[in-house]
Amino acid sequence: MSAVDKRGERRYNRVMIYLDYAATAPLRPEALEAMLPVLKENFGNPDSLHGYGREAARLVTEARDRIAETVGARPSEVYFTSGGTEADNWAVRGLGEGEAVLSPIEHHAALEAAKLRAGGARFSAAGEDGTVRPGHIAPLLTEKTGLVCVMTVNNETGCIQPIEELAALAHEKNALFFTDCVQAACSLDLKKIYRDADAIALSAHKAGGPKGAGALVVKRGVRLSPLLVGGEQERGLRGGTVNVAGAVGFACALSLAQKEREEFCRKTGETRALFEAVLREKLGNGVRFDGNTRAPNISHVTFSAGEALLNVLDLCGVAASGGAACSAHDNLPSHVMLAMGRSEKEARRGIRFSFAAETSREDALLAAETVVRCARRLAE
Repeated sequence: MSAVDKRGERRYNRVMIYLDYAATAPLRPEALEAMLPVLKENFGNPDSLHGYGREAARLVTEARDRIAETVGARPSEVYFTSGGTEADNWAVRGLGEGEAVLSPIEHHAALEAAKLRAGGARFSAAGEDGTVRPGHIAPLLTEKTGLVCVMTVNNETGCIQPIEELAALAHEKNALFFTDCVQAACSLDLKKIYRDADAIALSAHKAGGPKGAGALVVKRGVRLSPLLVGGEQERGLRGGTVNVAGAVGFACALSLAQKEREEFCRKTGETRALFEAVLREKLGNGVRFDGNTRAPNISHVTFSAGEALLNVLDLCGVAASGGAACSAHDNLPSHVMLAMGRSEKEARRGIRFSFAAETSREDALLAAETVVRCARRLAE
């Protein structure tokens, strides 16, 4: 429980309020239950020809079928990976031929992979509201363009991109369209997104599945180069023994996340609105809520207080992040904020708060009051 200091203020260092679900979500009980028999008993290599291997192969096939059904794909279009980063790398480096055009707000996995693409890559602009529109992409498209890459939900701001329009633009220019759906799995209809795109990337642990599991889903007939050689797994395109337990847990969590999507949006939307209302009322011009047309579970806030706020919040019991967890230690300004036209100083003062359906009203209010208190102290 929390304690009370001499001034009558509560100290929350003993009770952590977790508001970093965009970095990772806890493993769903249903996913754990599905994985336990695999971890305890079904340890076979799915490529082995004996009974142990056949049982493991059956479990992988069932997981692949379930993911395919969830996103509206054929089972043969689902390629298992170690997570979203690998899926992004594979897509950006291996989809189609020629030059790639990427938005500047992509995950670092896509941005860095673009530097290794054989056909080269160019990067578009983005709007001040965090949206990448067809007008940002169109001037870069040429007869050499083989791939357009824009993520569905930005992992820092939560901005939902106009995927249908962007995919149509790419297809008009005879280019493939790939979108990172890692942050969209709990809030948007993956079947609709996959209908528009040629390929999507997914990660298990953002949707309550295990870490170390993900998928690249690619429509039949789309050219995809091998990622890892040395094995015939994943139709000869991604060598290495499949993570059987990870695939099983991933399929379970993703299916449930999509089924519960509307309720997730309702609950997280209400919680975020409550949280932001407190900050807006008590900090006024000291905060700015970044992005437009956002997924309901993400709130990216730029504070006028110092860059130390994130660390102070951690000490006071609120777990949030300065952006993508993958780049949390590089001490660089957010590339997403810079792409939105913010100064380096502003780009270092953003904090991402992200919510789950289980985040209570009480925790949201308590976290908001803690943020207000800490921001005011740093501003003194």
